[in-house]
Amino acid sequence: MGARPDITAWRPRVEGIDEVFHAHFADHSYPMHTHDAWTLLIVDEGVVRYDLDRHEHGAPSSVVTLLPPHVPHNGGAVTPEGFRKRVLYLDTGQIDADLVGRAVDRPVLDDPALRHRVHQLHRTLERPGDELEAQSRLALVRERLAGHLRDELGVRRREADRRVAHELRDLLDQHFVEGLTLREAAERLHCHHAHLVRTFSREFGMAPHQYLTGRRVDLSRRLLLGGMRAPDVAAAAGFYDQSHFSRHFKRVVGTSPGHYARTGAGGL
Repeated sequence: MGARPDITAWRPRVEGIDEVFHAHFADHSYPMHTHDAWTLLIVDEGVVRYDLDRHEHGAPSSVVTLLPPHVPHNGGAVTPEGFRKRVLYLDTGQIDADLVGRAVDRPVLDDPALRHRVHQLHRTLERPGDELEAQSRLALVRERLAGHLRDELGVRRREADRRVAHELRDLLDQHFVEGLTLREAAERLHCHHAHLVRTFSREFGMAPHQYLTGRRVDLSRRLLLGGMRAPDVAAAAGFYDQSHFSRHFKRVVGTSPGHYARTGAGGL
């Protein structure tokens, strides 16, 4: 009997991602099968060998693999030690259907910047409450994937639109407690998701999710110094739960909410 696989799977509260799947397989091999979603794969340990459209490919840890929906493929470890992988299953609306053929022809993307972005997206998805950050990271990943498939990575993009950046900041100011999805912001401002994130970051030197978190932390500081209990502050300031609140508060302020409230520390 082989070693028991180590598997974690969940469906995040992020539009466009059907499933997150993390697995360590010692001796499992996938038979030929298909998915009704785009399969975005990175390998952390080992090498995966697979067949796609009757052509053999390999997925070492340095690359990103993108498998299109409805195209049969299999998969298995190259070495006896097996492999450890992280997968995002993206719904079909995330990448244009006319790019399926190009993804079949070249599913392996040797792009360190893209791999790092996919890694960052996985790390964000592991933290409930950081959905706007995950949406922003997904938008940039999706744009880079399309750029590869369309051979447009070297195309010069238009300059940052300052008006759009400031309009997004106004929206975040109005909705920072209840939150705002990237789709909602893009629809209101008539702007592409990735362009919205990029223009805001260029204009203000931080991503939209960082700005929103900062606004929530500022509010929580005022509420704590006003005598509100930390568990109540977490909800009142728009954090997912107490753990989410404490993690971001300590990262920004440098101390825990409880210690901050007890000492009356301020002035940062």
